[in-house]
Amino acid sequence: MKMKPGELTLYAVTDRTWAHDADGVLDQVEAAIKGGATFVQLREKELDPRAFLSEARWVVELCHRYGVRCVINDNVDVALLSGADGVHVGQDDMACEKARAMLGPGKIIGVSAHNVEQAVAAEKAGADYLGSGAAFPTDTKAVSSYVTPEEFRAICSAVSIPVVAIGGITRDNISQLNGLGLAGAAVVSALFAQSDVEAAARELRGLCERLS
Repeated sequence: MKMKPGELTLYAVTDRTWAHDADGVLDQVEAAIKGGATFVQLREKELDPRAFLSEARWVVELCHRYGVRCVINDNVDVALLSGADGVHVGQDDMACEKARAMLGPGKIIGVSAHNVEQAVAAEKAGADYLGSGAAFPTDTKAVSSYVTPEEFRAICSAVSIPVVAIGGITRDNISQLNGLGLAGAAVVSALFAQSDVEAAARELRGLCERLS
């Protein structure tokens, strides 16, 4: 499925560290969308499957109410059962080809790609967009290597699908990614760790629009 122009500009990745419960996640996602988030990935690594599915259904319904598409991190079953728009998988998660076989042609599949080789392989396997990083140091997850501006430019040039940068992106460093061909930036703490999520999203949206 082709991505809509501008759809990945401000890509919000949830993290319940700052939300604590499902209601908190919903409130934060709604605030992010009101502030200008253009795409949402629901990421839950600790919830049991039943709780994850319940939360996913509520988040997907909320996103669709605002006309924003939502994908599920690394769980095709939850994506299918919740009515989500697709799934995002990492290099160590389910293979893109298998996810596509389960989801069909009408769903979005995003794939993490950290170099040109992975990016080209993901596009060939049927990915609709790529998440590439880490751009900067981050506390969200362990990072063993970083993608340099030159590598981002090379990845964007090697594929025809949109590429989103992720990893440690904040209001203070995002300008370092300008002019590399990126379709957008994926943010976690720069959005959801802020006391005013809507205001943070509004500022980040403006900064993200300068990326390409």
